[in-house]
Amino acid sequence: MTTVVDRVRRGWRAVAWYVAGVTGESDYQRYVAHLRRRHPGAPVPTVGEYWRERYAAQDADPGARCC
Repeated sequence: MTTVVDRVRRGWRAVAWYVAGVTGESDYQRYVAHLRRRHPGAPVPTVGEYWRERYAAQDADPGARCC
């Protein structure tokens, strides 16, 4: 049987997963996992460094964006 506490925990994990996806936190986590797997000796950027590099790359090559 599922207790109320178990349901609350599952709900909380689902909300945390959703928020991490919307805010892009999961992107950073995937990037760090990729670096550690494919480039074990490479330095891992901080969250701030990651986002600065990502936004700079988007500004340099906007791709399909209109502006």
